[in-house]
Amino acid sequence: MPTQQALALAEQQELDLVKIAPGSVPPVCKLMDYDKHRFEQAKREKELRRNQKTIELKEVQLSATIEENDIAIKARNALRFLKDGNKVKVSIRFRGRQIAHSDIGAKVMQDFAERMKDVAVIEKRPMVEGRNMLMILAPKNDKAQKTQETAKAANDSASKA
Repeated sequence: MPTQQALALAEQQELDLVKIAPGSVPPVCKLMDYDKHRFEQAKREKELRRNQKTIELKEVQLSATIEENDIAIKARNALRFLKDGNKVKVSIRFRGRQIAHSDIGAKVMQDFAERMKDVAVIEKRPMVEGRNMLMILAPKNDKAQKTQETAKAANDSASKA
């Protein structure tokens, strides 16, 4: 339909003539109440933002000389953070001469990661930065967990055959 005729029709119905696909030949237009459309679109975007889950970075601090019960409590806290969908930053601060024995800290980090392997993946491997050793754990997503389980089942069935 010619542009003038479409504009007249829109004005007669008290609507707006809105280009839907301006790049096509001829351009595709639609008669609509543009203000109402913008309001509904803003409302939808606001609803999506409200339902969006923000991921926080929680921190668990360990030490190179941490005892078994203390590491169990820290692991329980980290487990709670991971189940809430947050990432966990595990840090060890070396004090005094402990920095010379960073291998002890690496063992503590490895033990902690081993305790969390069922619910977390290591996003950032343990690295020494100054007097701190840092590692970041992220919660396992369901897709990755299912993929691992199917791969494990396939390996089990292949080994039995």
